[in-house]
Amino acid sequence: MRQRALGGVAVGAVGLGTMPLSIEGHPDGARALATVHAALDAGVTLLDTADSYHPPGGEPGAGERLVARALAAYGGDRDAVLVATKGGRGRSADGGWTVDGRPEHLRRAAEASARRLGTTPLGLYQLHKPDPAVPYAESLGAMRELLDAGTVRLAGISNVDTGQIRLAREILGERLVSVQNRYSPAVRDAEAELLLCAELGLAFLPWSPLGGISRSSLDGSSAQEEDPEFGAFHRVARARGVSPQRVALAWLLARPGNVLPIPGASRPESARDSALAAELVLTEAELAELGV
Repeated sequence: MRQRALGGVAVGAVGLGTMPLSIEGHPDGARALATVHAALDAGVTLLDTADSYHPPGGEPGAGERLVARALAAYGGDRDAVLVATKGGRGRSADGGWTVDGRPEHLRRAAEASARRLGTTPLGLYQLHKPDPAVPYAESLGAMRELLDAGTVRLAGISNVDTGQIRLAREILGERLVSVQNRYSPAVRDAEAELLLCAELGLAFLPWSPLGGISRSSLDGSSAQEEDPEFGAFHRVARARGVSPQRVALAWLLARPGNVLPIPGASRPESARDSALAAELVLTEAELAELGV
């Protein structure tokens, strides 16, 4: 797989988001492990998780424990894999998402994540979401302390605006390596943040990168094929003999700067298909048709 840099570490250009493998509706353990292993076999070397990826009412860290089990059982090169996790969010019993950016919470959360993943320092630790009840600079100060203490190797932030990116760069300096925001062909609200990351040399990790495309079948046979919002992706996919999802990920890889999509998957077939997007280079004509 083609590679891209993440804080000086070379990783596959397409990662794997493991949230679907550990929250409500997740597949059984055998299929979850097979999905991670399929991604790794296809050249994926960036696995994204979080301590809050668990079913409502469950114990925090289910996603991290899954990643740890998958790596322990993997027969390939585990040393090449960068695990990215996140702290600062939680789940309520009714399935809602909570936020906690207090420095003391972040320190405890990072240490707990390191224990579950069985690694110190954490490869990439991301502040999951700004807490409106805590000054963002204080949360970022905790991230800086974790870096200084050696608990965390590289730092990232998520669900942020351009002002928060600039503040994080000011506080964390060159040890801030990534921003993870929602971005896809269907949802482009984070365009300004993507362009700022390109300007600052930060990796941009779009979460939910398939957007509406993810509702299409792998072979492109879907009623959505006629939807004008996504019709171009289906036309290009049909001409190339690939899935619309693969075209959407290739479109993301063609965006400005250093974009590293982390599509989720709950089946080995989906993980393999997404990984193949790293080798799909769209032509200028195709990009123009897709609206780039």
